[in-house]
Amino acid sequence: MFEHSIQILAQTSLYHGNLLLLVGLAIFGGTIGARIFKRLRIPQVVGYIAIGILVGEYGLGIIRRETVGQLEELSFLALGIIGFMIGGELRWEVFKKHGWQLMTILVAEGLGAFVVVGFLTFGLSYWATGSTSLAAVLGLLLGAIASATAPAATMAVLWEYKSRGVLTTAILAIVALDDGLSLLLYGFASSIAGIISGNGGHWISSITLGPLKEIGGAILLGAAAGWILSFVIKRSREQALILAISVGLILLAVGSATAIKFDVILSAMILGLTVANLAPRRSRETFELIKGFAPPIYVLFFVLVGAQLSLHRLVNWTWALAGTYVIARSAGKIAGAYLGATWSKAAVTVRKYLGLCLFSQGGVAVGLAIIATHRFAEPIRGTSIVPGEIIVVVIIATTFVVEILGPPMVKLGVKKAGEIGLDVTEEDLIRSYTVADVMDREPSILPESCPASQILRTFSERDSSCYPVVNAQGLLTGMITIAEVKEAFATRHFQDWLLAYDLMEPAQDRITPEVPLQDALERMRQFKLDYLPVVAGPGDDRLVGLIEQRSVNKALTEEIIRRQSIADNSHRA
Repeated sequence: MFEHSIQILAQTSLYHGNLLLLVGLAIFGGTIGARIFKRLRIPQVVGYIAIGILVGEYGLGIIRRETVGQLEELSFLALGIIGFMIGGELRWEVFKKHGWQLMTILVAEGLGAFVVVGFLTFGLSYWATGSTSLAAVLGLLLGAIASATAPAATMAVLWEYKSRGVLTTAILAIVALDDGLSLLLYGFASSIAGIISGNGGHWISSITLGPLKEIGGAILLGAAAGWILSFVIKRSREQALILAISVGLILLAVGSATAIKFDVILSAMILGLTVANLAPRRSRETFELIKGFAPPIYVLFFVLVGAQLSLHRLVNWTWALAGTYVIARSAGKIAGAYLGATWSKAAVTVRKYLGLCLFSQGGVAVGLAIIATHRFAEPIRGTSIVPGEIIVVVIIATTFVVEILGPPMVKLGVKKAGEIGLDVTEEDLIRSYTVADVMDREPSILPESCPASQILRTFSERDSSCYPVVNAQGLLTGMITIAEVKEAFATRHFQDWLLAYDLMEPAQDRITPEVPLQDALERMRQFKLDYLPVVAGPGDDRLVGLIEQRSVNKALTEEIIRRQSIADNSHRA
């Protein structure tokens, strides 16, 4: 009943043509769905896609396929930002250190998926149809498309879990460069498939010039936009200006790439790579600005991905073909990545887990499938089967499967490699910590009856600026700071009978161990305090610890350095 009401509402004029309302619904609903999935320990990107399926044409019907088409430009913007952020990770020192390994792994995993998918789909298609030509066309095209890896969902997981290390570096490089390799493989495969099917042109120029033009043009376009952006950020420190110029250039690169038929992600990736290497220090702030700007666009992108996924066209033996494709592609990626990592003597974590992180399939694969529907729109001789239709149905159906399966596998891989939570900032730690994580559990406690001479001795032995004072029952009664003692001794004649009780000041505030560190620091700023005594609980003033601003800062800095050191040295594992 509820679903029927929603479907009726979706067909009313309230939703029809109201793109702003639909975009708001997609972003709001996707965000809520992602939070639900996050509580279930499932990556948020799965929640975005699930909400997209729910509100899409084959769910509740709120967002229809034509609406997704109208919002296609926003999807390109999301892909451009993803490519830009990936490029920012590909700094010269990474290639200098791991370049040979990365290229070896790239070729091995790409060809691994191509070969395994190609052979198995050829065999199944020939068994189902008896047509060698059809089987060869499907094997070549599906094999080439299988080499592509979607960076969007993969990157979303890495960012969500603050991953950093040699495996993360390898993942970023592979998903960034996979597009170029898949375009080359598809160029070769589609040209040969065109000759087999009888609709190929001049095969030499088709094989060589098409992919080279698309890849070379994307590189030149991205490099030009990257040079302009690096020029701007070297000469300006105005964040609003840098953000506006950055987004503008990403849009220019993406828009130009779509107009000239260059690869969108590759153009944006080269833009980010150029900026990161021409302005290595200043560009870090730029990437943080874009990262803060991007979340609503990411949410909308993945909701739209889910909204256009459908399984209704998958019938008969194509179900088996789709299942074979998923299994063969996964096996090819895992085996190829392992062999490539072994041949190039990559770190053990890369050999073991990289293949698990390459399951996602998205925009490039769907785009190549759509291209195939246009080029291979006629039945193969001797059959009534149109290969383009089979290919697009298989790719759309399997994209749904691997986009759901891929993010958890990325999380599993980086978790097994021990790289989750290593790329954190001070703000990240503050948000994740409680008072108990940073407090001094054994502070120097002064009894109320402690004489001045003992207080001075304690000051000389401990490196602290404040000392809690407790009564005979161990309850907090006040605080003594070095500044207050100096003032007291400067204004009073020193007497042996002066006690801690005489020198202390009442504690202006106190806190309990389970309070979030972020709240504790905010209270310290509010009361202009450098410290807070930690008591057992509300109404229970038994002292259990102490936090000081300088100690918290030191602990945060040491933890960040520790995690980064683990990540940067993980290649030795």
